Order: sequence, then structure tokens, then C-alpha cells
Amino acid sequence: MVGIGIFILAVAFVFAFLPTIITPFDTSTGGAETAQADRIADRVVEDVSTAYSERPNEIVRDEFEDYTDKASHELAADWGLRSSEADDIAYDQVNVSIQHLEDTDGEPVDGPDGTLAAGDEYDGQAAASAARIVTVVDGDGPLESDVPAYRLVVRVW
Repeated sequence: MVGIGIFILAVAFVFAFLPTIITPFDTSTGGAETAQADRIADRVVEDVSTAYSERPNEIVRDEFEDYTDKASHELAADWGLRSSEADDIAYDQVNVSIQHLEDTDGEPVDGPDGTLAAGDEYDGQAAASAARIVTVVDGDGPLESDVPAYRLVVRVW
């Protein structure tokens, strides 16, 4: 009888503390945000890629800047996120940036007119993200000849 009581207490202890063990690895983003980030990444690559290039996922710098040169609520509306045009408010936050492929700190690519980034500022908060490997061309050729590949990162929170 005492053994069964100790067993029941041990099982109850495990079930009581199991959620606290898993909690640090739980994120506040779900499948919906991940799907949104993936959909936006596909749409950005499709909308600003060169149509008849020999290289897939080749983004034209000027087209990316023109495409993303909007207020965050306009970008959110274009990408199907919740926003209010009347109040100029985007309820879902989104950040799109193009980074060097081997860059570990996640800073956007610097250029003569600023950085290749759009949307809301990302400060390291919990966000769903999607990435695509792209090539950025500036007119006739790649932006930088020694680093031809870049990472397009879309974050939604």
C-alpha cells in the first residue's frame, strides 16, 4: 500500500513539473505565423525576381527597393496580413531583409542608399521566419562578385 502511494506521488510529481521543463523551448509563434512568413518569402522572390534569368531567385536591387518602399501597414495589406488602412496600423508585424549568406549577426546588406530591408524593425523578439537563398543584381551584374549568394529572411510576429 505504501509502495503504490509513493508511485502515485512520483507520477504526479513528474506530470506537475514536466511543463516547466519544456517551457523555455516553447515559442509564442505558431504554425500560422510560420505559414505567413513562408508565403511572404515566396511572394517577394516571385515579385522582384528577373523573369527570364538563367539563374533562379535572382533579385533586382531597384525592384526590391521600389517594391518594399511602403509604410508597414501597406506592406502588411499587400502580403495579406492584418492591418487597418483607416488608422495606418499593421496588427501583424513583418520584417523582410537581405543578408550576406555567411553573415552570422543577421545584419541586412549595406548599400549606397541604405540597407536592403523593409517593414518593421526586428529587435530579436520571438518571430516565425522563412529564408530563401537569392542572388542580388544591380543593373548588369551581381551586387558583389566575391559574395554572389544572399539570404532573404522574412520574419512575422
